[in-house]
Amino acid sequence: MKHRIVVLGAGYAGAFAAGNLARRLSPADTEITVVNAVPEFVERMRLHQLAVGQDFAFRKLTDVFAGTGVRLRLARVTGVDPERRTVAVTGEDGEDGDGELAYDTLLYALGSSVAHHGVPGVAEYAFDVTGLSSALRLRERLSGLSEGGTVLIVGEGLTGIETATEFAESRPDLSVALAARGELGAWLSPKARRHLRQAFDRLGIAVHEHTDVEAVEPTRAIAADGRCHPADVTVWSAGFAVHPIAAASGLEVAETGQIVVDRTMRSVSHPDVYAAGDCAYAIGENGRPLPMSCASAGFTNMQATAAIIARLTGSKVPTTGLKYYGNHISLGRRDAIFQMVDGDARSKSWYLGGRTAARLKSGVLNGAGWSIAHPTFGMPKRRHRLATAPDRDGVRVAA
Repeated sequence: MKHRIVVLGAGYAGAFAAGNLARRLSPADTEITVVNAVPEFVERMRLHQLAVGQDFAFRKLTDVFAGTGVRLRLARVTGVDPERRTVAVTGEDGEDGDGELAYDTLLYALGSSVAHHGVPGVAEYAFDVTGLSSALRLRERLSGLSEGGTVLIVGEGLTGIETATEFAESRPDLSVALAARGELGAWLSPKARRHLRQAFDRLGIAVHEHTDVEAVEPTRAIAADGRCHPADVTVWSAGFAVHPIAAASGLEVAETGQIVVDRTMRSVSHPDVYAAGDCAYAIGENGRPLPMSCASAGFTNMQATAAIIARLTGSKVPTTGLKYYGNHISLGRRDAIFQMVDGDARSKSWYLGGRTAARLKSGVLNGAGWSIAHPTFGMPKRRHRLATAPDRDGVRVAA
């Protein structure tokens, strides 16, 4: 019987991991299935661009995995039973139907969505750019705004900054503002912070610092100090949250709901489960949890796939680097900031800005897209046969 590997999620972490596993493991021994709710690979780092009206041809996952041997199951994950080693799914619009998938090894890469933080009105009235459907919903709303319409972005993190600058550059007819709980760009080096503020000034973005939004209404946001900020559209970018499926399954999770993993991205409570991307509570080389980001998705999926392959083929488990190097922030299409950080995740004095940084960010986005479009890199002469296979009690026997 083949060893069944199930990958949950086909985002940056899941799609690349599935292709890497297919490239490295023999199809005579393994069966790889990817479960994803939508038929496209969604470039999440471009969703703010999609929302403001720019067009992209998202790749069909059937095309991505064509000829790789990876099976695609279009369905939404509704539960995981790590004791029975099964995943419960429901087909979107009845496409693949409801059912259950059994696995021998599970790679959990379901990512994250917007965190509402319990703020009244966010779920009902705010928009976000963390998923394809929500970005398209925002796109439709923005297309209906006439000149002078007001847009308020809540949140001064990377997503908030990129969304505000992209919207202001693409729609100069709109009045764009950003509400920051603290000081805009406080975590950047002084020079990078000045560059950021100059970009906001150039694009005409109003900044409301030390503004903690405590309620969202249809045409305004209300701050903790009682001030009301008019907004025909409120875009919520005040953090991310993982789906509660992992916590409900009995897997050990952190307070964030992320799956607690060891250095190899293996669940500390269930050794046949691995996690990668935003849903993994992984400790970086600086002793701190890796931030939810595309870079972390890359580090964790490479480590998870390397560990899975090594353990199935009887090899020594390698370790990949888990060091966060910096933040790359788009400021529209022609400007950007690349801020390096030290081992303690503090900004270094050096940064790169302007068109050069924008071209570098464009290269990063294009490179990520290319790697997903070529998940097995042309299938070089493959692939390792399994040395052993774990049985139901965790005892390893000859394959």
